[in-house]
Amino acid sequence: MLSSLFIVWRESVEAMLVIGILYAWLKNNPQGEVGLRALWGGVVAGIALAGLLGWTMLAVQGELAGEALEWFQTAMLFLASLLIVQMVLWMQKHGRHMRQGLERELAQASEKLGVFGVAVVAALAVAREGAETVIFLYGMQMDDPAGSAIAFGAGVLLAGITAWIVNRGLGMLNYRNFFRVSGLLLLLFAVALLAAGTDRLIGMGALPPLVDPLWDTSLLLDDSSPSGALLSAFTGYRARPSLMLAIVYVAFWLAVLLVQRRLKRNA
Repeated sequence: MLSSLFIVWRESVEAMLVIGILYAWLKNNPQGEVGLRALWGGVVAGIALAGLLGWTMLAVQGELAGEALEWFQTAMLFLASLLIVQMVLWMQKHGRHMRQGLERELAQASEKLGVFGVAVVAALAVAREGAETVIFLYGMQMDDPAGSAIAFGAGVLLAGITAWIVNRGLGMLNYRNFFRVSGLLLLLFAVALLAAGTDRLIGMGALPPLVDPLWDTSLLLDDSSPSGALLSAFTGYRARPSLMLAIVYVAFWLAVLLVQRRLKRNA
């Protein structure tokens, strides 16, 4: 549940940052109160869209059984992993210019559509963060809805405290360091989800294990022990991995490092 709590916390902080940027822009805009009402309307609409996605996913799951359900849940693991990587890489590329980009989008939308444009920008921004959170939670806690609810509530609460600390300028945290450290942790979560999905495919017979196990470190740290299970949830650690899983793990980090290097070169 700790990994789910972290995901919700991180995504909620990003959503609050986006809302804060839009709010600050509108406060200095002639639209004033009308624009702010549209902003909060867009926030509510974005949350509703994310909730609709969550309901749809649960409804689809309820209609599936057996092998079809296995494939659906496995696909959601891979989708959650892919979205996490995309989110981290996007933030690395656009994070330093996020404020300017949001303000530009808001100015253009406001000019073309008035206050409705403000609501649309806010709704899309919040819906994106909310949709990512829903997919991450489903991938991590698909068999524990109560745990998802607890993680969601605690994560949002912690995000509110974090945003308050930063916006108060207490010097305890800044957004640049926050996104740098959390980005690394998110990549670890992404590979953990990828490992879980790969294990499922091997168990379903869709992928060959090649060599199983490739090694055995269960005497040092068994992934069924409390500490091993925690490490497994956060990093994808396996005490007795197959060769296929090791290949997937190495390929993931090589691909991420290659893309990060390219982003730095093009920055």
